[in-house]
Amino acid sequence: MILSRRALIGGMAALAAAPAYAADYAITPEVIADGVWLVRGADEPVEAGNGGAIANIAIIATPAGTVLWECGPSVRYARALGQAAEQLTGKPVIRVYVSHLHPDHGMGLAAFDPAIVAALPGTIDALRAEGQGYADGMYRLLGDWMRGTDLILPGRTITQAQEDFGGRSLTLLALSGHSSADLALLDGQTGLLLGGDLVFHDRAPSTPTADLATWRVSLDRLKTLRHKGVVPGHGPFDPGGTAAIAQTRDWIDWLEATLTQAVRDGLDMVEAGEIAIPDRFATMAAARYEMQRSVSHLYPGLEAALLPRVDVPG
Repeated sequence: MILSRRALIGGMAALAAAPAYAADYAITPEVIADGVWLVRGADEPVEAGNGGAIANIAIIATPAGTVLWECGPSVRYARALGQAAEQLTGKPVIRVYVSHLHPDHGMGLAAFDPAIVAALPGTIDALRAEGQGYADGMYRLLGDWMRGTDLILPGRTITQAQEDFGGRSLTLLALSGHSSADLALLDGQTGLLLGGDLVFHDRAPSTPTADLATWRVSLDRLKTLRHKGVVPGHGPFDPGGTAAIAQTRDWIDWLEATLTQAVRDGLDMVEAGEIAIPDRFATMAAARYEMQRSVSHLYPGLEAALLPRVDVPG
């Protein structure tokens, strides 16, 4: 018998990083508004201990059926999520929105009919180009948690700015910055803003595919919206609707300025990753972890821009 690369990866990861059989996911929805529940992700990196369930998920009850905002890191998670959501609302899942390409948010979509899974065109293109690499990485990290999870593309491309579900209208915002295509959603009935990973709250933002200048533009757009609370991609619900957006902007502004100065000061990447983090970010989970990851993501580009090659005449 010839084993596939996926089978080998999954088997090795299960032995090295996870229990022989992963436990079940605990789906614990909390009411945050009329007909809206939040399933909080762990404020941690993706690791075997949390099964990759680190992204926030929202469940929305509509007259037409159940809508899911994100579907988690694996088929196992998404199946448990779907069952919990349908028990809450008494109606089948009829739409799943995937906000962007990162696997903690949408790798579970294989648990649903792709025809009901919607994403921005840029997200679908990015998943087509990069999704298999993300999937393989998740298998390496999580092992048995990922059993049966394959890369499936969303079957519904978001081209409209609004979708109505039996009278509950959801506004769809096509933005970018955290990734090349970031979906945000505004619930017309409650005024809740679902920010995806454009917004973090008391959890340090991640930057693996970030364009910080574009991210700022998107945050400014979200700030101008009339909303009544923000569900961030990671971290606790922000009922006031302004703290999470402001904190995310503050972090990426500080991060870019700090790493730019580090390049100018001649620090190497290890030294840059040990720079002191301001006290105002003391409540942020995973701050040092994400700061060091951001050095690896952003430093090469900053060095190329600030330290251009100087050719020595021959």
